[in-house]
Amino acid sequence: MRIAAMLLVLSLGFHATARADEPADISPADHAGIETIIRSQIEAFRHDDAKAAFAAATPNIQSRFGTPEHFLGIVQQLYQPVYRPRAFSFREVVTDDGELIQKVEIIGPDGAHELARYSMVKQPDGTWRIGGCTLTKSDDLST
Repeated sequence: MRIAAMLLVLSLGFHATARADEPADISPADHAGIETIIRSQIEAFRHDDAKAAFAAATPNIQSRFGTPEHFLGIVQQLYQPVYRPRAFSFREVVTDDGELIQKVEIIGPDGAHELARYSMVKQPDGTWRIGGCTLTKSDDLST
């Protein structure tokens, strides 16, 4: 299961890679919508609410994971900083090769500092959903 889960996660682009970021030009309403959906997913993880956490993901991510329970299981196994953060704070929104990325500084359950890069996708109804997340361990999150 662990190897299959890791392959699934890597196939979804959840691995850390070097990025060339540019500042994103988004409206205050879009910025608020992005923060709201990320906060709601983190809160859902904190309460083991698989359905609510899954609802924050894009339809593409939902179809790849299949069920809310499977999605939550992968996050529990491989994304402890997102699943059980001690603290988190929003940083800048950037674009990377046309993809909108919300950076979030996270202190994981082990006290390690991480940079979460949430890929954000605006839905046809104007709401935002999470299309993926990469984590980078870092002692210096100034980049």
